[in-house]
Amino acid sequence: MPITDDAGLERALSADTVAVIGCSTTAGKAAHDVPAYLQRHGYRVIPVNPFADEVLGEPAYDELAEVDEDLDVVNVFRPSEEVPEILEAVRERHAERGDAGTAWLQLGINHDEAAAEAEADGIDVIQDRCMKVEHGRLIG
Repeated sequence: MPITDDAGLERALSADTVAVIGCSTTAGKAAHDVPAYLQRHGYRVIPVNPFADEVLGEPAYDELAEVDEDLDVVNVFRPSEEVPEILEAVRERHAERGDAGTAWLQLGINHDEAAAEAEADGIDVIQDRCMKVEHGRLIG
């Protein structure tokens, strides 16, 4: 069952490193402004965007598997229909490297079946919630 309680959200927000799938180069878009907010609040943000070389001063990766750094959270800004493929990549990474223990699907993004499969593999899943909003509400 996806995380919905404040204790679980706070646990996810205690992360250090966040890969952002769909991180945008366009200021004013949530996929840019939310990662920028996270970066300003001390998170290491690693953009995953095959159409960008750099986002928020960080090199952008084409796909999650290319990221060398250890990840705490994989934050997703892609349509719900892409979630099964994305969570499969998170599951593979988690199995191989033991990192990426949380998948955070932003507002309006969810996929119950893919979330259940990820959770069965030990990954915490948060759906249809904004990481910026929850950080501001719970941590400030």
